[in-house]
Amino acid sequence: MDKLATDHLHWELEAEAGDTIEVSLDRAANVQLLDRPNYENYLNRQPYSRLEGGYTTFSPVEFDVPTDGVWHLVIDLGGGPGQVRAVPTVISKASIV
Repeated sequence: MDKLATDHLHWELEAEAGDTIEVSLDRAANVQLLDRPNYENYLNRQPYSRLEGGYTTFSPVEFDVPTDGVWHLVIDLGGGPGQVRAVPTVISKASIV
């Protein structure tokens, strides 16, 4: 197994445009929302672009979903020691109205 496969948390989340992905964290971490091609690049240690995210010291983190589809939520510690726990939730735009 590739080392990278064990040094990050990953969720595939199906969401619609206008939904919100909310992530609760127990410590500071890199939190990124990626599409499939960029997640594959992340896994292969190739250059990639994130839709949203970066290093955060607060919780919860919220992402606005721009288009319908499957999104990849990736959380890591940037190679630092330790572990992070996270709980993602997709909040439907229909439940907000």
